[in-house]
Amino acid sequence: MKEPIIFRRDDVLSPLQAMYWKDLLYRTIKIGTELEFALPKGAHKNEVLPALEAALQPSRDLNMLGRYGVLDIVSEHCGIEIQIIGRQPYYPALLQQYREIFALLPEGIRARPTCGLHYHVLTVGLSEAVPEIILANVWNLTRRYAPELRFLTSAGDSLSALCRRRNHTSHLEMVKLSPGSMSMREIQEHLRASKVVPEHQNFLNLENTRFNEHGAVSEFHLEFRFCDADLSPVSITAKTFLFLAMVLKAVEMSQYGVIHVGRIGPWRRKIELLDMLSNNDGALATSDTSRITPEIIEELRVGCRELLELLKPTLERFEHNPSFEVLSLLTETPLSLLRASGRNWREIDALLAERAETEAGELDKTDQRLMRCIELAELTGCPALEAWKWTVAGELFLTPQELEKRLERLARLRGVEWDQELGTVVFVR
Repeated sequence: MKEPIIFRRDDVLSPLQAMYWKDLLYRTIKIGTELEFALPKGAHKNEVLPALEAALQPSRDLNMLGRYGVLDIVSEHCGIEIQIIGRQPYYPALLQQYREIFALLPEGIRARPTCGLHYHVLTVGLSEAVPEIILANVWNLTRRYAPELRFLTSAGDSLSALCRRRNHTSHLEMVKLSPGSMSMREIQEHLRASKVVPEHQNFLNLENTRFNEHGAVSEFHLEFRFCDADLSPVSITAKTFLFLAMVLKAVEMSQYGVIHVGRIGPWRRKIELLDMLSNNDGALATSDTSRITPEIIEELRVGCRELLELLKPTLERFEHNPSFEVLSLLTETPLSLLRASGRNWREIDALLAERAETEAGELDKTDQRLMRCIELAELTGCPALEAWKWTVAGELFLTPQELEKRLERLARLRGVEWDQELGTVVFVR
């Protein structure tokens, strides 16, 4: 992060408290989505809705995941909205869920500018209030990287209309409200009373968040509203972990204070970029992004890379999770640029899936035998790492060089380290 500035506070978390809250939030956070799309040309809602109801079997109960994890299916101004229940974030399970849902949707559905994709981040079954400083850091981390987040999640189909219009995901209030001078309860009250932006249409919506008498967050429920409509299961899944990583990074930052949006010059530039990306000046419910030049696109990419560098340690701690690789591709070529280049949704999803492929699927029998050796601690009591390697290489009939390559592959997949007390190599995730 360039030039990090921290608001000093008296309620910072201790290192032990930060570890506790990261672990607790990871265990309790569920991330659900509101997936919007327009009907195929010539289709009628009164025909499509009953068929979708029968296929997706919505549970209409947040405590029942159902066959496909669908809460409800509702008619929207843009077409149809599928409300998908949040579940414990695990990449393979989430991707499979979205793939199964998309396989049952009508052929020819469209991502029009009137459609969006909203992510709801909420804690389920959490019996204690979340420290307010964590929410303050989520708020300011979102503000600091707002233009980059808008760019990374853009999905328009032309360079002059990279994003949908600002109306339903407005930043106008958010950029003015700082937790450096206001409590998060006061920020929520300001958003609720605003005559400029309806409360539920803010870039980061706090409408469903609740506070207790001490100002702590008794009901942690955020809605990231700024993503454009998305018909790629891989993209939707990867962005789930983008928002989870931002919350967990906010916990880490809360050990020091509240992150600042930056110095006045760069901050004003970010607001300019937001106005260029997200406005109500385009045709047919789009933003007019005709002022976004190749130089500005590169400027936005630089900011996206900075954000991903900040989140990378968190993203890489998630098991069997290629979200960082997918988000890295979207940093350079968001869905909007991929669509503007002429790719359809099937081609885009295939491209992202190719990027998401990890070496886990390429493990041969020797790799699996090595994994078993580490997982089951078959060889312990070695005096040093080199002694362990020498023994393992002999048992697996590998040269030292071949063993090193296989250990490097497993390190990327699971993380490995030498445990001196046990005298063996162990997995760290």
